[in-house]
Amino acid sequence: MSNLRILVVGASIAGPTAAYWFAKIGAKVTVIERFPQLRSGGQNVDIRTAGVSVMRKMPGMEDAVRASLVPVEGISLVREDGQSYGIMKASGDSEQQSLISEYEVLRGDLSRIIYGLTKDHPNVEYAFGEQVASIHQEQDDGPARVEFMNGRTTSEYDLVVACDGAASRTRAIGLGCGVRDHISPINSWVVYFTTKEDLLNGSQIVQAHSAPAGRFFVVGPEPSGNNRAVMMGINPRNGPDAVQAFREANKLGPTALKKYVAQYFKGAGWKSEAIIRNMIESDDLYGSEMIQVKLPTLHRGRFVTVGDAGYATGPTGTGTSLALAGAYVLAGEIGKHPHDLAAGLKGYEQQMRPLIDEMQKIPPLVPAIMGPQSAWGIWLRNNVFAFICWSNLPKLMHKLFGGASAHTNDIRLPEYKWAA
Repeated sequence: MSNLRILVVGASIAGPTAAYWFAKIGAKVTVIERFPQLRSGGQNVDIRTAGVSVMRKMPGMEDAVRASLVPVEGISLVREDGQSYGIMKASGDSEQQSLISEYEVLRGDLSRIIYGLTKDHPNVEYAFGEQVASIHQEQDDGPARVEFMNGRTTSEYDLVVACDGAASRTRAIGLGCGVRDHISPINSWVVYFTTKEDLLNGSQIVQAHSAPAGRFFVVGPEPSGNNRAVMMGINPRNGPDAVQAFREANKLGPTALKKYVAQYFKGAGWKSEAIIRNMIESDDLYGSEMIQVKLPTLHRGRFVTVGDAGYATGPTGTGTSLALAGAYVLAGEIGKHPHDLAAGLKGYEQQMRPLIDEMQKIPPLVPAIMGPQSAWGIWLRNNVFAFICWSNLPKLMHKLFGGASAHTNDIRLPEYKWAA
């Protein structure tokens, strides 16, 4: 496999992980990223289930992740006056995690860690500030000819791997579809930002509050000493499209998005005025629609998708772990079939489908837990949460609040032979 030439598109988590494992089978890997540098910060992400297994197969990664953990001691749902209904803490068991992960880290920090494991490898090259303009495949068993947008020389690759997120342009080019084709909306949206002040007064307990109409916001500790905030507009999945106005504001840029979110959360209670003020003053606001990506096939000819580009999980909390697993399985299956790339891609599809189906499941209670639509629904959710915290029923706690596929041992990844 030493002559295999692979282009990986995207340098956030899935891309560097794919580069790591492709290098392990002796491939020559080029990773391009449309941003001029590795992106820092971003929202908190959890490593769970299959993601923990992959992390432990990458020497040095678990120690680096533990050194970069977000300082979270637990999560609390709070009343209008800030009084807590109860505090849910990490389980203390990486094999059976609760709503609070044993491995909770900023997305940018996780990207940096995996990038650090690959950037000096002689078989891996990173090119920032570049995007794919076109992909030409004359035949399935021949190389893909890739043209770039920002000056990189047109080149041929044995495989092009899209790792550039749920709204992947590369997926649309490689599969010959629209950017929004194969996207399954959740009818909800979310924005992330860093506050300019400490709204938690030094506490390392995440605080969350709900207001009617599915308005949900969360404020958590941030390593800098301020806070990481999340604001969500959660609507019934089968109801009318309630995200169009958000999409339009997001397309217009940060100023329009801030105005929309501020109006949406006006009068939401608790610390909403302070949160809105900090949101307006933030310089790192990022907003996105909550979606799942459901492709009929993960590959076409010499093109394949990994991570959110191929199977974004939406609100299940398993997207990062699925991306880590997908990168590992793709390289492993290709290495398993050193003289038959098509067989390797077929093996990847077969191995990943059950895992994708399992980790894309949205537990029935998740929408009701995150965004009750009425004051009565909020009261009921908060009191159920309070009872679970008070009764210390860990199994029920994990089942209701731990997300899909909470148990690491329930998911077994294939074992592959790797080069030294």
